[in-house]
Amino acid sequence: MQNKKYLASLMLLLGLLAPNAMADEEAAKRWLKSEFSDSTLTPEQQLQEMQWFIKAAKPFEGMSINVASETIVTHEYESKVLAKAFSEITGIKITHDLIQEGDVVEKLQTQMQSGRNIYDAYVNDSDLIGTHFRYGKVVAISDMIKGDAKDVTLPTLDLKDFIGLSFTTGPDGKVYQLPSQQFANLYWFRADWFEREDLKTKFKDIYGYELGVPVNWSAYEDIAEFFSKKVKMLDGKPVYGHMDYGKKDPSLGWRFTDAWFSMAGAGDVGIPNGLPVDEWGIRVEGCHPVGSSVSRGGATNGPAAVYSTQKYVDWLRQYAPPEAQGMTFSESGPVPAQGAIAQQIFWYTVFTASMNQPGLPVVNEDGTPKWRMAPSPKGPYWEEGMKLGYQDTGAWTFLNSTPTKRRLAAWLYAQFTVSKTVSLKKTLVGLTPFRESDINSQQMTDAAPKLGGLVEFYRSPARKQWTPTGTNVPDYPKLAQLWWKYISEVASGESSAQKALDGLAAAQDKVMRRLERAKVQKECGPKLNKPRDPSYWLAQPGSPKAKLANEKLQGQTVAYGELLKSWQGE
Repeated sequence: MQNKKYLASLMLLLGLLAPNAMADEEAAKRWLKSEFSDSTLTPEQQLQEMQWFIKAAKPFEGMSINVASETIVTHEYESKVLAKAFSEITGIKITHDLIQEGDVVEKLQTQMQSGRNIYDAYVNDSDLIGTHFRYGKVVAISDMIKGDAKDVTLPTLDLKDFIGLSFTTGPDGKVYQLPSQQFANLYWFRADWFEREDLKTKFKDIYGYELGVPVNWSAYEDIAEFFSKKVKMLDGKPVYGHMDYGKKDPSLGWRFTDAWFSMAGAGDVGIPNGLPVDEWGIRVEGCHPVGSSVSRGGATNGPAAVYSTQKYVDWLRQYAPPEAQGMTFSESGPVPAQGAIAQQIFWYTVFTASMNQPGLPVVNEDGTPKWRMAPSPKGPYWEEGMKLGYQDTGAWTFLNSTPTKRRLAAWLYAQFTVSKTVSLKKTLVGLTPFRESDINSQQMTDAAPKLGGLVEFYRSPARKQWTPTGTNVPDYPKLAQLWWKYISEVASGESSAQKALDGLAAAQDKVMRRLERAKVQKECGPKLNKPRDPSYWLAQPGSPKAKLANEKLQGQTVAYGELLKSWQGE
């Protein structure tokens, strides 16, 4: 009925269009009718947005623009559907390339260093915010809107509606990137197994408390042991209490730079990132990075980081399927959907769409999931007021090496992909919400029962504790590539956690020292502290934190229903 009313209202409006309506408006009519009926805007407002795009695009009509993003469902929708719609409506031809995340960073880095225009815009993770605001290679969105893009900035863009805007804002208060999608790494578990009375009784008999959503790492570890070592088989098939991956591969670095240390509590209090020490273990003074080694006041090789790295290795070896140790990120991603995994502490909500497909062992016959997502459990070093996990924010990024006219044409396309006319439909397809208005829409309420807690999470205040890499990291491409090489030494057994993280911290400091000497980051570049005895820094308040006498706290769980009530403020 709602769609019938929508179409009737839209057809009435189309009949009232001025007689000189162009072919562009005919394309807009077709797309509004066939693709974009799900929107928080009224049909009248959608039509007005499309007419604005048609008018604003006139100076760029006939141009061919090239943009790039990583390969996830949301960007596939942009590339295959939104690029075509925009091209037909505006006359600006868009080629939206889908490439691997590492390739996006490489192309972006090459363009920044060479000044050669490779792409006219990138959907680039906000993890590079520290890089972007320091190097001066990015045209800040704030400056564009006030400057040369003033006349081609959508009046209904509504920046306050973007839930990730704080992640793309530099210490100078400028917005450097425009969010286009978001997803978090959360805790994933088989809710149907957790509700089985036989398993609940057995767990309580062994561990002395209720089987439920783990609040801390001790409970997660107990549950992992329970399913892998005590239960072993369910319905005649082997089951495991943990899933992860450990192959020497760049994706192993993401596993850690995507805030593994923050879950353990390695950094300082602060949202969106700890200050003065962030979740990478990098300390800043003012806006200047001063070190990542404990000897310089950092925490990359501190007790909390060592503890969390050791737990990663122990859980992978003891509680995950044996083949997980030889898997990469992409290879391990589909495994929980195959039905043998009880829980996963580090699971990206970007997989939601692939986890609720009909016929999967983890989906009921009515299409509802047997699994749920919940906040990640906290490590023993975690304190109230800290970030708890990672949230990926893919955001439109524009470089000053792109010719102005091409950049402005790409800016129009970027705005189209996040406009309220199309954003809700894009969110329903990719399940990576980025607008408050879309999250709170009736359509998301209707979809919620099949999404395993995604809608409830994004409507809760808890989501603010999941944030991307912040501004303490001065050069994300250079520093991020160090992580997988050192972490792989621990995963393979070649090195202890302490030795590998000592090497990682020293390597990060070496890169930052090189940046300092080259003076390529004039405003907020690194100014490394002189090394001193680590005991000095470990005795100071905050991070780096001294080793706890007891890292294995009493396990604590919460019933999923009670968790939802706490999210809703009940």
